[in-house]
Amino acid sequence: MFGKIALEEAYEMAGMEAKSKREAELYIDPASHDRYIRQISDITVERKKLSDKYGIGYTVLSLTVPGIQGIANQAAAEERATEVNNWIADKIKGDRDRFGAFAALSMHDPHQAARELTRCVKELGFHGALVNDFQHSGPNGETYLFYDQPRYDPFWKVLEELDMPFYIHPAAPSGVVYDKLYKDRRYLVGPPLSFANGVSLHLLGIVSNGVLDRFPNLKIIVGHYGEHIPFDFWRINHWFEDVEKPLAKEQGGVMCKKTIYDYFKKNIWVTTSGHFSTHTLKYVVDEIGADRILFSVDYPYEQIENCSSWFDGHAKEIQQAIGGKEAYRLIGRDNAMKLMKLKGFHDEHAPVE
Repeated sequence: MFGKIALEEAYEMAGMEAKSKREAELYIDPASHDRYIRQISDITVERKKLSDKYGIGYTVLSLTVPGIQGIANQAAAEERATEVNNWIADKIKGDRDRFGAFAALSMHDPHQAARELTRCVKELGFHGALVNDFQHSGPNGETYLFYDQPRYDPFWKVLEELDMPFYIHPAAPSGVVYDKLYKDRRYLVGPPLSFANGVSLHLLGIVSNGVLDRFPNLKIIVGHYGEHIPFDFWRINHWFEDVEKPLAKEQGGVMCKKTIYDYFKKNIWVTTSGHFSTHTLKYVVDEIGADRILFSVDYPYEQIENCSSWFDGHAKEIQQAIGGKEAYRLIGRDNAMKLMKLKGFHDEHAPVE
């Protein structure tokens, strides 16, 4: 399929090669270290060639982990976010039919985050924001700021008004969390477990604490088919509806008003990033519908070639599994077009074979 839209695709600013080498030691097969370090800092050259070869019409770029969320000092985080956003906007300005970007944000101050997001959307033409889980703050970064608390309502209000998505991306555990949970289980850091655990906690906090009730038109994206949550839908729903809500009512607490299914079918989208499985895709489509799923690669942590060999190489099998060409086109392109109001990009009208 040509004209696919990919939107969990990472970059790092120039001059960060030492950091990229450290990230490679966490997430990349040793045989691919050189490839990753080359590709993470390439913005439009090699990406564009691979996109041409494998039918990706438009790529939404985002700052790689830990991004601004790893900067505990508020002033430094805010300054760096603005620098990053201006830098990537400049890098892609000559290829806007092929590349866009998510804003990088400091989430220390919800009002400042809202202002920077507004600037990025209205002045730079970005497609929303991507943050790497919670914001580190305080001495040694050991204060964790989650956006499911009422103090973040001013940010959510602006995001809702902008009508753009907010992508919650994972970040590696660090500090006391790493020391207590993962130090002796280091090979569970990242996609095997820690990424899903972190984002699931954050997203379910946003749901259960009523953020999506206060701002019912929010649009939130999570990767990797929903970070394990869809596979626990029945159990989460059972406990929310039959246990947690009665407890909240009795104890005077706040609990979400709708079911977990309702939020995933209205407010939450999931991507195929780094999870190239037809069986898994079919399961998630059956649970929440093809209109809630977005094609993505997770480049350069994953390779475009491998993603394409699945999504394009097994197109007929995927179409049969998920309900036909229309569902396949929705996932590959149309859902992202609608969500981010995209038009005029490369191969926008390419047919689905």
